[in-house]
Amino acid sequence: MSDITERQQAEKGLREREETLRATLHSIGDAVISTDMDGLVVAMNPVAESLTGWSQQEATGQPLANVFQIINEQTRQPVASPVTNVLKSGQIVGIANHTLLLARDGREIPIADSGAPIRNDAGEITGVVLVFRDQTKERAAQKALEKEKAWSENIVNKAPNIIVGLGERSTIKVFNRYAEELTGYKAQEVIGKEWINTFIPEELWETIYQVWDDIVKKQRIDHYFENEIITRSGEKRLIEWHNTVLTENEEFQMILSIGADITERRRAEAEKEKLQAQLLQAQKMESVGRLAGGVAHDFNNMLSVIQGYTELALRRIDPEQPLFGDLQQISKAAKRSAELTRQLLTFARKQTIAPKVIDLNETVERMLKMLRRLIGEDIDLSWQPDPNPAPVKVDPTQIDQILANLCVNSRDAIADVGKITIETGVVAFDEAYCAVHAGFLPGEYVLLAVSDNGCGMDRETVDHLFEPFFTTKEQGKGTGLGLASLYGAVKQNNGFINVYSEPGQGTTVKVYLPRHQDSKPLQAANKTAKPPAGGGETILLVEDEPAILHVTTTLLKSLGYVVIAAATPGEAIRLAHEHSGSIDLLMTDVVMPEMNGRDLAKNLLSIYPGIKRLFMSGYTANVIAHHGVLDEGVHFLQKPFSLQDLGAKLGEVLGDKNND
Repeated sequence: MSDITERQQAEKGLREREETLRATLHSIGDAVISTDMDGLVVAMNPVAESLTGWSQQEATGQPLANVFQIINEQTRQPVASPVTNVLKSGQIVGIANHTLLLARDGREIPIADSGAPIRNDAGEITGVVLVFRDQTKERAAQKALEKEKAWSENIVNKAPNIIVGLGERSTIKVFNRYAEELTGYKAQEVIGKEWINTFIPEELWETIYQVWDDIVKKQRIDHYFENEIITRSGEKRLIEWHNTVLTENEEFQMILSIGADITERRRAEAEKEKLQAQLLQAQKMESVGRLAGGVAHDFNNMLSVIQGYTELALRRIDPEQPLFGDLQQISKAAKRSAELTRQLLTFARKQTIAPKVIDLNETVERMLKMLRRLIGEDIDLSWQPDPNPAPVKVDPTQIDQILANLCVNSRDAIADVGKITIETGVVAFDEAYCAVHAGFLPGEYVLLAVSDNGCGMDRETVDHLFEPFFTTKEQGKGTGLGLASLYGAVKQNNGFINVYSEPGQGTTVKVYLPRHQDSKPLQAANKTAKPPAGGGETILLVEDEPAILHVTTTLLKSLGYVVIAAATPGEAIRLAHEHSGSIDLLMTDVVMPEMNGRDLAKNLLSIYPGIKRLFMSGYTANVIAHHGVLDEGVHFLQKPFSLQDLGAKLGEVLGDKNND
């Protein structure tokens, strides 16, 4: 009796377990199919019935391969049932990736999950259970997510701004296509690296870290900042940043930095300010000129009265009388004052002139004897005329006045012994040069240059050089009207003036007067000729004047050259060391604050032994050679230069086998 009771209890327990299992299979959200050791279907839940299209009654006893047909989504080839692998390994086996279930009604259902062995109480495998899930919705959601991600990445990469995501300590996490184009680096090269150590000049590191800490600690929603970055080629670009902190559950994730390259805008603003300053200076000179002209005319009339009555008084008084000497002093003062008013009228361009066509070379030669007496025996006067005729239409007395003023100023700038060089030339200026020099007009001009190796001037002094009554001389040694009257004479003849000077390096004053229109046109001034183009050679350009550096960089790129621009010799040496490719030519200013062009060239020859050199300067070639900066035969380009001049000179230098 007890054996029957135990058997009944066991059967009851088994039925309860089976019922529990059946209930579990019916309630579970995944599809379940169980098989025996031979791979024949034993049971399946409603989800499996729905997905396969087989009812449990139909499927029971069928080979699993009939009920559970699967193929590879990509190859469209059948995939073996996992039953064999489960039975063989005794382990859970995952279904192959990209698997499709072929339902009985022809549907193709993406599925996932796995097969596992069924064991009895003794641990023996008695069958296999398959658990799989319909991934249709998940796949659709994944595709939508991938599409959204691709769309977002497309927006990020098409954005006309730098977009960079920075994690802890500026580690790069996002780097869009515009950032690649601007910096020269690919995203895969910089992802994971520190932004600061890769792109920021070392002198800015401390400042950037302070800004970084401020943004992160204060969780600033929007933060504006400007700083320079260094591109792969070594070029510095100024970037305007808008930074936003991204967080998740109030935890810092990264700083999203959106940057705009404002380098060209700032350069344009600087050039605009420079041109504005030049225009204001020109307007001020015009205003002062009109005022000086009006005052000088009235004062001249009064001086005529004073001089006339003084001479009448001198005729009527005995020379032995003490008053006679006083009247003579009055007469001398009136004459000196008349000379001042004459200079004021010259500055105001209101003096009477009698222009005629002259050859500037002949006019200067006639003055040399007088000029040598004027400057003294301790100063060497060198005359370097242009071999071509230099015709101008001007009052010869104005040339006398211009030369005398310039030579006297050069003499006063030389402490003891020294040299003054007078040169002439015939040049042409194009629209590109005149566009960045207020008041200059395109055309052909005759150059008169006076240079000295005296004390030189700083930028502030040069800016005020032609203002009336401005002088650097001691009181009583200059009126401040000499250069002002020179300025007036040049402007009266539709010319212009350039001054190049550095403290301790001397001064070159270049006067440009319009070449007489009836003269034979210059052969070199062919405005329609296309300047020779480069072949992609790399040029290291060194110029300490920002505006000239920018415009020359633009001209070189327009000619087809690759440009590495440096504002100082030190920066040029650093960029040369960092540059991974070859550098074909060093194009450098001669006179610079840190070191001169010759010393820079010697320094770079140790890095690039075959580099060619082209020196440029606002000083004339004769003056530069006199300073010992250039060796004989070295290539030299005198500022200012046109695009045609630049292209021709580069073609000459890069084609010269001896310049290495």
